[in-house]
Amino acid sequence: MITKIYPENPNTNEIRKIGDLLRNGGLIIYPTDTLYAFGCSMSHKKTVEQMARLKGFQLAKAKFSLVCASLSQLSEYTRPMDKDLFMLLKNNLPGPFTFVMHASGNVPRNYQNPNKTIGLRVPDNNICRAIVEELGEPLISTSVRIENQEQESEYLTDPELIYDLFDKKVDCVIDGGIGTDVPSTVVDCSGDEIEIIRETYPLK
Repeated sequence: MITKIYPENPNTNEIRKIGDLLRNGGLIIYPTDTLYAFGCSMSHKKTVEQMARLKGFQLAKAKFSLVCASLSQLSEYTRPMDKDLFMLLKNNLPGPFTFVMHASGNVPRNYQNPNKTIGLRVPDNNICRAIVEELGEPLISTSVRIENQEQESEYLTDPELIYDLFDKKVDCVIDGGIGTDVPSTVVDCSGDEIEIIRETYPLK
């Protein structure tokens, strides 16, 4: 199934249908402000395992992100942060950034990295934030880029071509228009000093 949703004004009924699908254990592909991404509810471990298989890795070695609707929601899934870190996030979110932070007890252990961290995002995309708000919890998410495989940029950015690749493997592809083939900047905030792991967009 492919569903067209316009990012300028996401259709409430369509967003509600996507929320119901996720609550029932569905797996979707949806637009962000960077790459299109796989997403599912963190309440459904089997679906998260399915998503890991599509990416070509085991759940224990998977590096997922939590996609949140707001900085306020994000703060529920990480340990308390100091003022400087809070201002860094506030100045850059929503935006094309993944912040690696210490996970709080609200993040299931299976989805944490071995050092008990998790990537956290608040994309600058109305569709994905509306989906998260409807779902009532963050999406467990990872980009459609398949590890160790060459993919033409069109198959990362064009929802129609993404649908051709994955229509038998996911429950819904959300067409939010042509995306970008540039992944998010990754910022590790889990150590004593902030470290930029991958810089594709400059921090503010």
